[in-house]
Amino acid sequence: MAKTGREKNTKNKAKHSKLMDRKQNKKKAEEAARKARLKAIIQKVNAQKETE
Repeated sequence: MAKTGREKNTKNKAKHSKLMDRKQNKKKAEEAARKARLKAIIQKVNAQKETE
């Protein structure tokens, strides 16, 4: 039988998924920033090699 009254655990689930999405987005952003930083360093080193 279906329960009557308030839905069970829907607020917690929404909150949890929101927090997990935020965590995943933060991780992706950090990885992208790290890749960009490394790419810049590599380009700088390559440019120095070309001038030598």
